[in-house]
Amino acid sequence: MPQPIRDAASLCKTIMRNGYDAYVIGAALHERLLAHSKDATVDICTDLDIDGLRGLFPEIKAADGPMFATLTQGESIFHFYAADVLDASHPEVCVAQLTPRMILALQECEEFPLSVACPYIPQPRDTYDGFEPLDRGVVQLKGIPDETLKHDYSRAIRALRFAANYHLPIEDNTWMALVRASRRVLDYVSVTDIMDEWRKVEAENMWRFVQLLFDTMILHGLVPELAALSRIFETNDEDRTSVWQHTVAVMRHYPEELPYDWYGTLACLFHDCGKLYTGERVGERITFYQHHRVGAKVARKILKRLRFNTDEVDLICHLVRHHMHFHFMLTDKGIRRFKALDEYPRLIEIARANIKARDGAYTEFNHNMKMLDRADIREELLEPLLNGKQIMDIAGIKPGPAVGLIRDSLLQAQISGDVTTVDEAVQFVLRYKEHNRL
Repeated sequence: MPQPIRDAASLCKTIMRNGYDAYVIGAALHERLLAHSKDATVDICTDLDIDGLRGLFPEIKAADGPMFATLTQGESIFHFYAADVLDASHPEVCVAQLTPRMILALQECEEFPLSVACPYIPQPRDTYDGFEPLDRGVVQLKGIPDETLKHDYSRAIRALRFAANYHLPIEDNTWMALVRASRRVLDYVSVTDIMDEWRKVEAENMWRFVQLLFDTMILHGLVPELAALSRIFETNDEDRTSVWQHTVAVMRHYPEELPYDWYGTLACLFHDCGKLYTGERVGERITFYQHHRVGAKVARKILKRLRFNTDEVDLICHLVRHHMHFHFMLTDKGIRRFKALDEYPRLIEIARANIKARDGAYTEFNHNMKMLDRADIREELLEPLLNGKQIMDIAGIKPGPAVGLIRDSLLQAQISGDVTTVDEAVQFVLRYKEHNRL
């Protein structure tokens, strides 16, 4: 073994004894290069930064580019490169086998061709590393997309984020590479790394992002419960819409009223996930009774799997659990109970987005919006269906404290929803008189 490689191995051992990784890049190739060259230079890869190296080797000097440090000892020169520490790297290419200096040396050497070495060169981390400039108007991986993905499979999720946030199309060859690599993305990219990218997607663009996850088949492995909604339909019509299509539409409309609400938009993604478990055909209809209650339980399991913290899980599950409340024409009692719920403005906007997604009627929604103002009025200020004179005529009693008691009881019955019409109010007064023997 040439002396420069022996010295390089000694440097690596020093680094490793201090708790870091280090190795000679392409040791066998180095040995062959040293045999055909007078240049005693060896390239080393390590995950120790320049400050740490300077603590071990005070005479080391910083450098720019992929080679971030250089050290001279006698006639030998050692170049240091940053190690690939990404969890999402392909295992077969994450170990550096070649550097720019070695490429030049191979080009000058006639003994063996450049192709004997692996074409991977360590590079400093960069968000846009591996991508062509986005100002071209398209999201495109550099070089051969499949090979570029192998170096870091998290680029697949990043490509979808770029396409969603910047409203850019994905170049055809890049798209096919993403679809082909969907299984490997899930194998090599951790859930935490996926969610780190997901959290960078703006609320207004999240519907695009999840649709891209679905189209690349990544969602099918990441959250199969949501992907399965594409095979659940709410009607038997020929032009029927799947629950998944409806979900994406709700996510698109929700930020129109509450922009930048990332968690509210995410809740829209899960609001109908319970329909996968509650769908049932009854006669000519397909029903999803209690899908909101079941969906909250399903969403909790999924969100825990996606590494959301407890507060985030509780918030999203709360919105899923109560998202159906505002869809029904609420009474005084119902609107008061609704307004007592946490996050009720978000629940209103989920209901509005649902109507927009279905191009539905606003009858119940508009009624409830008007009732919201009524919920702010104190109960004692609401008028009963019958005034004092009407109560006296119906009950056949004279003016006195009894009239006030009947009026207050009637008002409470109206607030609770037990009395909703004048006829019911008349019957209530008669029952009250009989029961209390007025």
